Parts: sequence; C-alpha cells; structure tokens
Amino acid sequence: MKKKVISTLLAVSMIAATLTACGSSAAPAAEAPAAEAPAAEAPAAEAPAAEAPAAEAPAADEPVTLKWALWDKDATVYYQPLIDGYTAAHPNVTIEMVDLGSTDYQTVLGTQLSGSDANFDVVTIKDVPGLVTLANKGVLEPLDSLIAQDGIDLSVYSGITDQIKVNDALYELPFRRDIWVLFYNKDVFDKAGVDYPTNDMTWEEYDELARKITDTTPGAEVYGAHYHTWRSTIQLLGILDGKHTIVDGTYDFTKPYYEMVLAQQKDGVCMDYATLKTQGLHYSAAFYQGNVGMMNMGSWFIPTLIAKVKDGEAAAAANWGIVKYPHAEGVAPGSTLATITALAIPTSAPNKEAAWDFVKFVSGPEGAEIMASTGNTPAMSNDAINAKIAEMDGFPTDANSKDALTAAAAYLEMPANEKSSEIETVLNEQHDNIMNEVSTVDDAIEAMNEGVQAIIGQ
Repeated sequence: MKKKVISTLLAVSMIAATLTACGSSAAPAAEAPAAEAPAAEAPAAEAPAAEAPAAEAPAADEPVTLKWALWDKDATVYYQPLIDGYTAAHPNVTIEMVDLGSTDYQTVLGTQLSGSDANFDVVTIKDVPGLVTLANKGVLEPLDSLIAQDGIDLSVYSGITDQIKVNDALYELPFRRDIWVLFYNKDVFDKAGVDYPTNDMTWEEYDELARKITDTTPGAEVYGAHYHTWRSTIQLLGILDGKHTIVDGTYDFTKPYYEMVLAQQKDGVCMDYATLKTQGLHYSAAFYQGNVGMMNMGSWFIPTLIAKVKDGEAAAAANWGIVKYPHAEGVAPGSTLATITALAIPTSAPNKEAAWDFVKFVSGPEGAEIMASTGNTPAMSNDAINAKIAEMDGFPTDANSKDALTAAAAYLEMPANEKSSEIETVLNEQHDNIMNEVSTVDDAIEAMNEGVQAIIGQ
C-alpha cells in the first residue's frame, strides 16, 4: 500500500511538471536572484497540497537499501556522519554509497541514469548546469508536490531554491551551501600597523585597505589582495546588487571590478594573473605563504585552512580571520556569492518513498547540524548552526569572523539556465583575455555581450 501511495504522488508530480514544460518554451528562462524575482513569474507547477496523498515513512520493520550516487567518498568528511545520523533513527535502512569519481561526475551520472538498468535511489547534484541537463532529460523527479505535502519551508534556504528551478519546477534540495567571504592574515595587518577589515566595507574601502598593507620591495613582497584565476573571483563581484545575473547576456556591470583588479595588478597589490596561470599556483598555497593580506574565497576553505594550520603547512597564516564580502554602495553588507550541493531522486529510483525521507533528513535541520559539526556550511542556515561552525577548534575567536558566516543575501554563481555551459565558455575566454591584457576591458565586454546574446538567441 505504501509503495502505491508514493507512486501515486510522484505520478501527480510528473504530470504537473510535464504540463508546465509543454506550455513553456524549449529553453528555461534565466532565473533572477531571489531578491529580484519578477512579479509576473509563473508559479512552480505543483499538485495542490490538499489533494496530495500523504507520503508515509518506511515501516521500521521493512528492510530497505538505498543506493546513493556521489563523488570523493573517502575524501569527504560528512558523508558517513550523515548516514550514521539517519540510520540511527531508521535502523531498517541501509545506505550504500556509490562513488562515481569527481572528474566527470555529472557526465557519468547522466549516462547511468539514462540507462535501462539505472537503480540509484538518491543522487548528488554537483552543479547547476548538471541539474538542468538531467531535469531536461526527464530522469529526475520533480519535488514540488512532495515539498508542499510535507509543508517544507523553502525560505530557510535564503532564496537559493528560487534560483535552481528548471521550467518552474524544483528537482533538487540543497544540503550544502558555501558562501564567499574575505579571508585575511592578521599578522600582515599588524606588521603594517593597519586596522583589520570589517564586515561592512565598500569595494572602494577594500581597495584602499589592500594598498595600505602592500609592500613591493623585491624579495620581500607583501600582497594586499589575492585573486585566484577563476573568473568568479572578479567577474561575479558585480552581481551582488541583485540587479544582474551571469546569464543575462549583458556584462557592462563587470567593468568597475575588472578595472580595480587590473590597477592593483599593475601596482603590485596582487600577484600577476599570467604568472599564476603559468605556475598553476593554488590559492591555498598563496595564502599559506603568509605574505597575502586578503583573499576572496569560498567558505569551503575554512576546514582546510584549520587543518593546514594544525599540521604546520599554513604556519605563516595561522593568525587568520574572515569578514563578509565587501559590497557596492547601497548594497546590504553580507550580500555574497554561493555554490550549492544538492540531492535529487531519479525517476528510475526503486525506493522513492524511502529516498524522499532521506533527502528531507540530509537537507533539513538534522542534516544541517551534522554538516556544521564537520566544519562544512549547510544549505539551511541559522544562528545555532553558524555557532556550531564557529565552535570548531581552530576557528577564529573574534566576533567579526563569527558574524561573517551570516549572509544577508546569497546569489548563485551560475543560476539555472539551459545554455549555462555555452555561456560559461564565452565568459571564461574573455576573462582570460582581460586578465592577460590581450583585450581591453571594453572590447572583452563587447565580446561577452555579443557572444552570449548569440547563444541565448539560438
């Protein structure tokens, strides 16, 4: 009876999603950040909560084995604690992890889910382009009806779920969210006699601060700022006002940030991009050297930095802290970028009812506490969870570092868009041209605008 109930519910979900897709264009509309969601946006296709049959949890005496597709099983600290936390309350459930590798994870996952013998119950979604591809292939269950039925409050995800809908339907729930913050070396500031950065700085104030702590003495260089070679470290600073996304097709808003960093590069405030690319210097290695004052990077670096300070590799950066991302004039302090990791249920899953129960646990408050206890930032954020992260041995003890874990608004680096991979290729190429000074900022932005608009118009 239970299998029949959940099958009926999931069938309703798929019919609703299919009707929605048939009434829309072939390509999903680019989602605006939550703060900018257009008023006329069509609501997600959901079966009315009142009509949806209640999903029952698996009976305690019915053995169930769930196959969970993921990557880097042995190198990821939170997988086993999440499983242990869930199975402690559900002793009849066994979770089998299937490691598909990290290099081509989304490609391998898509191939397996498209096969006739696919039998994963839960799959981890690595990135938004991968989500869009799988959702459009029809191999993932839409979750809207299940979410409505169980009364799940999506506001706890700080608007992230509004940015990952495909054809107005939600196919995944995030369980990990990394936000970008500003790491800094307190010793560099102390030596220069300069006050530490704060949780409320404009980009102009940040630039001024970076220049104050810079020392261009040959052989004793101190860099006020450091930018890894990813385009996100510079290009995406412009989306934090909530007025733009990286898939809009116009990129004039990136100009002030490129000009700021190019000027810093020219004046020795940051390391030369071409040199970083040639040497392949990792951002962590740069920060560990102890001569970088500030570095914008994701919160995923926190547990790594703590571990490397303890083993001595990052001894020169042991006295570190974090603050919120700087912001443009008129933008709320704490507005930042975000990346997510999420869970989905394949349409071919043999145990959908139990799979949904596990997804709810991992992406809900219980899973969030477990994630925080491992030093990783969960998608669901609140003061108690942030406090747990700040209590980690090795986390900075100053109030600003603890407060930096709270984001006022979080914008995905790449919101859901069917052509995100093609768009990213154009943006990466022009970012490289700007930073290598092969093209002027204006010429490269024009190339971005023309290239992405041509892709969108296809």
